[in-house]
Amino acid sequence: MQAPSPTAMDATTLAAYDKAVPRYTSYPTAAQFDGRVGPVEHAAWLRELGGTVATFYFHVPFCAQLCWYCACNTMAMNRAGPLDAYARAMVRELDRLAELAPELIVGAIQWGGGTPSQLGARRLVDVARHLVARFDRRSGAEVSMEIDPRYCDDAFVVAMTEIGVTRASLGVQDFDPAVQLAINRRQSAETTADVIERLRGGGIRRINIDLVYGLPCQTLATLSRTLDAALALAPDRFAVFGYAHVPWMKPRQRLIDQAELPGAALRAEMAALVSERLSGAGYRQIGLDHFARPTDSLAKADADGRLRRTFQGYVADDSPWVVGIGASAISILPSGYTQNLATADRYGAALEAGGLATARGVALSDDDRLRGEIIAGLMCLQTVDLVEVCRRHRVEPMSFLAEIQALPKLVEDGLLSRDGCVLRITDRGRPLVRSVCAAFDNHFEAGAERHARAI
Repeated sequence: MQAPSPTAMDATTLAAYDKAVPRYTSYPTAAQFDGRVGPVEHAAWLRELGGTVATFYFHVPFCAQLCWYCACNTMAMNRAGPLDAYARAMVRELDRLAELAPELIVGAIQWGGGTPSQLGARRLVDVARHLVARFDRRSGAEVSMEIDPRYCDDAFVVAMTEIGVTRASLGVQDFDPAVQLAINRRQSAETTADVIERLRGGGIRRINIDLVYGLPCQTLATLSRTLDAALALAPDRFAVFGYAHVPWMKPRQRLIDQAELPGAALRAEMAALVSERLSGAGYRQIGLDHFARPTDSLAKADADGRLRRTFQGYVADDSPWVVGIGASAISILPSGYTQNLATADRYGAALEAGGLATARGVALSDDDRLRGEIIAGLMCLQTVDLVEVCRRHRVEPMSFLAEIQALPKLVEDGLLSRDGCVLRITDRGRPLVRSVCAAFDNHFEAGAERHARAI
């Protein structure tokens, strides 16, 4: 039986605002990265960190097999030789970082991918031990890791506990068999439940579940059943993303039949269903697409106005800085963003040659910093006081507001409310917050086919 339809977004609003826009995990976004930033700039920006606290993000670009929906930088890899070489390259990169920023303090550690478990327990432990050997680590630092429940056995849980993992994020996406077949990812609810029990038994009790709406063959009814099954697992957090169909960027997505993808109106209903169901189950909605129990650190950061958004999503980290390790990993540094070479072999070769593996990036201008703070406020807290923000950046707020040509229309259409210089995302506008942020993006080119749609 078809699940009840949640309140639908009207067709006029969808037609006007459900356009291709950035996800705003940074500003400027990765679309503005280019080769003018390379190893020399990256090294200088790392030196600026001094003895500050930063999150260390490790990217493992390998999976046992590829899921067709995935837009991450990953490849299928099961051979020991390339995996050994990649682990050695990550150790070399840690050595380079320690030479450039020896006083840097590790505030939090995040392992992502791909599938970090594909590196193997021994290699993972070797890299993690090298991090601790080269840098001081803040007491109580959270260590999180993305997990594919299909490839997480007892031995790997032991390795996770050995390196101090405190939070595991489990990729689920959808439990419906037809949807799983359409995205080449078969994973039962029983498999997922078994891994959660194994993790909790090993002392890793903070559990996140990742879901995706807008997948091929997905309906409100199948999504509702997936939500039922996921809620029964009682995680601390959910991240529920809208599927980004970008086959021009990720050729593997061409294996998905575009005719089986939900249309804009149905995607909007799906987003509303997710929000209603998870909020109704007691989870606090965090920003655009995260949900957390009120006792979770992410919910507390949201309530206290400390929430941040990085390339890893919404985080409760105190420090704004991220040091990326691995192929395609992005660093967030005081002077700008840098990104490593995307392929594992080129990444390893650059480090073996004695330098950094930086491929591209962007230096922050004064205008970027101003607009970035505004966009971060809207994405994280759904509100921004332009008087306060502009004062910090020595800009006159009313003059700045006059530059935002789309602002009157956003207010008129009910996506944004304005009280003087205080802007707030409305309930109506929350699903379209990325479209609101695009109005403040000085680099955004409407119509450019490089981003996913807003809903």
